[in-house]
Amino acid sequence: MRNSLYICFSFLLLFIMANDTKSQELNAKVNINSDKITGTNKQVFNTLQMALTEFLNTRKWTSATFNVNERIDCNFNIVINQQSDESIFAAELQISARRPVFNSTYTTSTFNFRDVQFDFNYVENTSIEFSETRLENNLTATIAFYVYVILGLDFDSFSPMGGSPYFRIAQQIVSEAQSYATWTGWTAFEKSNNRHGIISAFTDESLSGFRNLWYVYHRKGLDEMAANADRGRTTIINALPVLKEIREIRPTSILLQFFADTKLDEVVNIYSKASSQEKKEGYELLSNLYPTMSERLAPMKK
Repeated sequence: MRNSLYICFSFLLLFIMANDTKSQELNAKVNINSDKITGTNKQVFNTLQMALTEFLNTRKWTSATFNVNERIDCNFNIVINQQSDESIFAAELQISARRPVFNSTYTTSTFNFRDVQFDFNYVENTSIEFSETRLENNLTATIAFYVYVILGLDFDSFSPMGGSPYFRIAQQIVSEAQSYATWTGWTAFEKSNNRHGIISAFTDESLSGFRNLWYVYHRKGLDEMAANADRGRTTIINALPVLKEIREIRPTSILLQFFADTKLDEVVNIYSKASSQEKKEGYELLSNLYPTMSERLAPMKK
């Protein structure tokens, strides 16, 4: 009887563990570079790195269920530029994310951004927590903001406007963070490409064409290429003129630079199998959008 109960308990525990594993959304890696900081205790950076890794990978960020192989691969690379005292840091943050392409071993970039206004306080061994309704510090507010942007882009790539709930949470974080005068990177007009600028672009209805492009590019384009490479490529090529429309609506939109940083090299590679006429038209479109990136676009002229 005792053995039977033990076996039942073991299966129940495994079931719970399996469901816990399926519930997590992120497969995040955190790296903290403190090479610029000398003459101080470096253990705080190791502690912070481990704490952020646990925070990102064990917190439940959505109500959706993710299998292990569906977790979003992402990297948070933090460079510490200055340490004012034991707990005050000036840093920059490089964030990237990617998702697999259907029926292939290829993964495509969905986010690639450098934030140079990442100042925060952290006391070693302090627990890292986050509440959507009450921000406690700039560290978790910033990290959580980018998590929800990553989620928004990932869900948008699978269904039209599917990331809206997560962009709304990111927008809520920005709104609340603006009430903290000492927190940088959150206010309008401070910098066009700060956190306020990012979420404003993704939630601006006049620029919603970009999010539709994002869905078509991934779900109708890349995900179709394993079954029919020509059809998938043509779908992507036909969707790209939306970028020109974005520039006409908002010439300095952060979305244009975001697309270049995240997708431009991939787009050039997609054009490598296109017809000569498609390459010519694509080069004209992209060189007008990105006149300073002729070197990256050069393969399209071959």
